[in-house]
Amino acid sequence: MSEIDTKIKYLGLTDYRETWEKMKTFTQTRDAASADEWWITEHAPVFTQGQNGNPEHLLDTGDIPVIQIDRGGQVTYHGPGQLVLYCLLDLNRLGLGVRRLVTHIEVSIIELLSRYNVKAVARKDAPGVYVNKAKIAALGLRIRKGSCYHGMSLNIDMDMDPFARINPCGMKEQAVTQMADLNVTIELEQAGQELAGILIGNINRG
Repeated sequence: MSEIDTKIKYLGLTDYRETWEKMKTFTQTRDAASADEWWITEHAPVFTQGQNGNPEHLLDTGDIPVIQIDRGGQVTYHGPGQLVLYCLLDLNRLGLGVRRLVTHIEVSIIELLSRYNVKAVARKDAPGVYVNKAKIAALGLRIRKGSCYHGMSLNIDMDMDPFARINPCGMKEQAVTQMADLNVTIELEQAGQELAGILIGNINRG
């Protein structure tokens, strides 16, 4: 395992497109000595559609912009009050494959929720994390030259109505939930710092 430092950065509320461009630039210009970075943020309202996204899953987007992006998966929604944690990692250096990273992400979100007495599970047929069959966290990654970017989102305390304008992650009538609806009060930055710490620990343990 490399001894190169890992950096956790809190970005606050950010514009999705600007952050996406910064992720791509970081990944394109990093080298073997670049530290891995975890970016904690939340976005202004936006729908993002993955590379193979099907337009039929956009039901009634209204005045919320839709951005076609380069991660896997279908459509999802980002908005204020939702934790977004971006994983800018050198997978080759970490000795990680994509499937293993996805498992680490799901397990780490489940571990975070368990700290707040929320029982959550992952599903083999649909990436993400679920509470009583309602989706609380989504993930999507992009791999380029052995490094990854994009990451995951966890619903903390947000306006959930826009999820009704789409089929979340391409799943018709998929219920969604958030920590606030499960009687959990937590600051978004705190949740991001905790989740990043859990993930780093899980990755380091292999």
